Amino acid sequence: MTGNKEVITGNDYKRMIAGAYSAFLLEYENINALNGDSLLDKKAGTHILRTIGAAAMSLRDLQAVESIGGVSKRVGSAAVLGARGNAGVLISQILRGIAKGLAGKYEASSSVFGKSFQYGVLYAQRAVNDEVERPIIITAKAVAKGAYNAVRANLPIAEILTEAIKAGGIALSHAEHKCGFVDAGAKALMVFLQGCRNGLDGYYVSPVMLFSSGFKTSHDVPNPRYDMVYPYAVSCRMERCRASKADLAKMLKPMGKVIVIKSEGRDILLYLHTDYPGNMLEQAVDWGTIKDVTIQNLAMPHNLKSVDKTMLDVAMLAIADDEASAQQLEELGAIAVITDDKVSGPSVGDLINLIHSDIAKNYIIIANNVDNSLVMAQAKRLLNNNIEILYTTNLAEQLKAIKCFNPELELKDNIKNMNAALNG
Repeated sequence: MTGNKEVITGNDYKRMIAGAYSAFLLEYENINALNGDSLLDKKAGTHILRTIGAAAMSLRDLQAVESIGGVSKRVGSAAVLGARGNAGVLISQILRGIAKGLAGKYEASSSVFGKSFQYGVLYAQRAVNDEVERPIIITAKAVAKGAYNAVRANLPIAEILTEAIKAGGIALSHAEHKCGFVDAGAKALMVFLQGCRNGLDGYYVSPVMLFSSGFKTSHDVPNPRYDMVYPYAVSCRMERCRASKADLAKMLKPMGKVIVIKSEGRDILLYLHTDYPGNMLEQAVDWGTIKDVTIQNLAMPHNLKSVDKTMLDVAMLAIADDEASAQQLEELGAIAVITDDKVSGPSVGDLINLIHSDIAKNYIIIANNVDNSLVMAQAKRLLNNNIEILYTTNLAEQLKAIKCFNPELELKDNIKNMNAALNG
């Protein structure tokens, strides 16, 4: 049998992600209304919408044709850091796995593209790590098998997606018949795939264009501009820097977050979280002589930066729903991370940015509900040696645990004492 010579390009994949985002704009509220018990996520639709929004916005400035490996890597990294809620984390891991399967490819054959879905399922399974498979994982496995069979049948890439969607639809129908309801996570996966299929055909609305000219809606659609993430940490040393620190801060601010400008003898050390590292370096060549350039992908496991002195050995980050809760938490010594009831939790990137701001060497993240347990776990996975998590479920439990915190003790000892207080 002659192999299928069709390929999928970086531009094709970019359209697929835009199509997925466009599909969730139409369906996220319907998914919110479905049963999210398997994900422990009451707002699975909103969380996935904002996660894919972060992925789509990472491609907003790509104009020229780029490799599918490079595009998928940007998408996967942005989704990992932009993930919100348990549902968003699972979708981000699927995108990360697809990027793994496409790594190093300028363009991908149907066989390579089909296999990348299997990586997506594997990464999603690792994120959950449950003994009992959740409906979204069962459906994802069916999708991967449908894609595999379509590849073996030598079908074009568009038809591979169609067959994968059919296989997932059958699995979703079986799950509905067995459980008596439609699972939010499994349904969200099918909306994602259908959106990718539509995007491949060009049937989508760009998230950038959608909100660029006074877009109005009768309901509250999250603006994807608020979900932009900055996956790369760039640091460099400037010799004979001609710009003042104040001017450097002004020039770096539009490029990202977590800006550090530090004098070291006659040199200036710069540190920035950004989505386009080249933009900073391109401008920096006019500021002085660049040395010791380091670029770190924050969506991969990494160590905390060491460009400044930390104030604390251990700090507590407590997730709060409102100002009143935040005040109670901060009165007991925690650093409150304020969210709102429309989001019900920070993104992974929000936590990473805060932790990289040099408040402390180590952190205890204190959750306030179960909807974000995978977000906390994702942050811990990316900064494995510096984070512990307390899975508290409400403000009362948070306050009870924080009262046992002792800044003189090490991270592990504090976690032991705080867990004992919760279980006592």
